[in-house]
Amino acid sequence: MPLWLDLLRTPMAAPETPRLKRMRMTILSICGILLVSIAALAPLRAAIGIAAGGIVAALLAILAVLVPIYVVTKNRADDRYLDSLGEDAES
Repeated sequence: MPLWLDLLRTPMAAPETPRLKRMRMTILSICGILLVSIAALAPLRAAIGIAAGGIVAALLAILAVLVPIYVVTKNRADDRYLDSLGEDAES
């Protein structure tokens, strides 16, 4: 398995909660849809008109909101998990 694919599947420090996994998979899915939308922009524009650009813009806006929320949530979960490991090691 390529390293990049292994890294996509591997959660960071803390065990991944169902909510975080759902957020991560949503982000990856939107990135895939965005890739296809950009690659097929000309046919989309021919089929639905100027709304094709709006679809791409909406996907980018969704990512602009979701990615920071995911990063902050995941970092907080990782920090809590690593702090609990440190407390267990000190005991």
